[in-house]
Amino acid sequence: MTAEANVTQNAEQAGGQPATDELGHAELDRLYRAAQMYYEQGATQAQVAEQLQVSRPSISRMLGEARRLGIVEIRVHKPTTVGTDALAEQLRDALGLDEVHLAPGDQSGRLGPGLAPATRQALRDVALNAGDVLLVASGETTYSLAQQNLGDFGGVIIAPAVGGQAEPDPWHQTNEVVRAFTAASGGYAHYLFAPSMPSAALLEALQDDPGYRQVIQDWETAKVAIVGIGAPALSRESMSRSVPRDHPNLERSVGDVCLAFFDEEGSEVAFPGKERMVRIPRSTLGRIPTRIAVAVGTRKVPSIRVSARAGWFNVLVTDEVTARAILHAG
Repeated sequence: MTAEANVTQNAEQAGGQPATDELGHAELDRLYRAAQMYYEQGATQAQVAEQLQVSRPSISRMLGEARRLGIVEIRVHKPTTVGTDALAEQLRDALGLDEVHLAPGDQSGRLGPGLAPATRQALRDVALNAGDVLLVASGETTYSLAQQNLGDFGGVIIAPAVGGQAEPDPWHQTNEVVRAFTAASGGYAHYLFAPSMPSAALLEALQDDPGYRQVIQDWETAKVAIVGIGAPALSRESMSRSVPRDHPNLERSVGDVCLAFFDEEGSEVAFPGKERMVRIPRSTLGRIPTRIAVAVGTRKVPSIRVSARAGWFNVLVTDEVTARAILHAG
């Protein structure tokens, strides 16, 4: 059986009495922070102790207290009739991928903590060394994952795969995604100070910017990339504001990878300003040895199937519910 820890921010005890009857708000907040770092971000007790500036035995006590107060809830899941490993192999073969890593159940409501263990395993398989380049793309899924502890990436260069400096939402601001990743997992950040679709004049000026040229070089030398897979354009509530979602060509797109929107054949669709998009070219992305796509949700089934078979990525991180939906779709 598999056990899952769910960290909640409520302060209610099992008997319905507020936990603040016993502890003050400051101590409750410390318990919550300790539990969140340990259970959701994958930090060790020693790392949590260092962050909270307490002894390691104190962290063990605090985690036990968090469980007693209901801040942490342990759920035990009965194994499915088809094992996760077998399901992953079926999906890998069906999509023609190198690897598939599955999270249990349905993780669409908890993208970061739910998908972090499977993503951590996918990255562990790459065995990055100091000086290697890891690219991260924008999007709600990658932004949520960037805030989790995905391993020790000290000395690894973390760079954005797309522009997005002027976006209103943090998950479309790739510099923020990079910053969150390095804060949670280490690494040396390379930032890209460019919007996703600059004007022609700004794009020309960027060619002489050392920081811009460095990230372009990072794209050429990257060893691994972590990307999301966007759902069909018309079904999405959040999208880079530079993308003209009402353009007829985007109406027939089934998804995107790194702001490259593709049709049912996996081919990119054209729209005004596409030639000015600041994003890793498809040909460059295809040369990266390990391209990890992370995506969940049944509405993304067409996007995942098409982009996998068109070679946009070669490693998939998803959950059991999405995996079964993809296989059912044929």
